Amino acid sequence: MALNQLTLSLQWARAAGVAAHRPVLARHKVARWIRHALAVDAEITVRIVDSQEGQQLNREYRHKDYATNVLTFDYQQEPTVLADLVLCAPVVEREAREQGKTLEQHYAHLLVHGTLHAQGWDHETSEQDAQEMEAYESAILQELGFPDPYAADGLADGSDV
Repeated sequence: MALNQLTLSLQWARAAGVAAHRPVLARHKVARWIRHALAVDAEITVRIVDSQEGQQLNREYRHKDYATNVLTFDYQQEPTVLADLVLCAPVVEREAREQGKTLEQHYAHLLVHGTLHAQGWDHETSEQDAQEMEAYESAILQELGFPDPYAADGLADGSDV
């Protein structure tokens, strides 16, 4: 399978606890996970933030006053995807622990999820759209060697994914 081209910028907030996630998010891994979810070439910035920045962005752009696991800012879908993916390290860590997943598994899932959003996939439009997106995420993650993220307890924790 030929993978699409990706220009990746990986950014880290200067905040307590965020840097501890660096070993899990090696640049080559992040690029691999995102490229497997791309249908076209892309320029994507991934930013790892703390709860304060995550909450501020979620409040400002989604009008929800809490830090969420991943926010996708998609600026263009064609001819290339231009997007920012913002992941909140403390939320990702808590959810991984609650769901019995490794931090790497959960980050891979959220990066695939955010990349699909950047290409126009939306799980909030209908139950059918949600099922199609989940099935595609599962297929991509299994192709990458990860277990189906929805097979165990899934996302019954109320997260936004």
